[in-house]
Amino acid sequence: MSEQHHNPKLDPQPGSNTEKDPDDWVSGDEPMTGAQGSYLTTLSEEAGEGPPPDNLTKAEASKRIDALKQKLGR
Repeated sequence: MSEQHHNPKLDPQPGSNTEKDPDDWVSGDEPMTGAQGSYLTTLSEEAGEGPPPDNLTKAEASKRIDALKQKLGR
């Protein structure tokens, strides 16, 4: 029989999906979106860092965005 997986959509009191850890994203391994790349480039420039790699996944880009936002006090 197949292994059962937790389905957050079936939780009686689901948490906010806006707070989901990027490591848990279904599409986290896909290449970052154009919007993520653009925002990451802007934040990197504002933080005085070099350009971000262009081969990040969606999850990696999200984590870098969060780290840069925290560094910039946003």
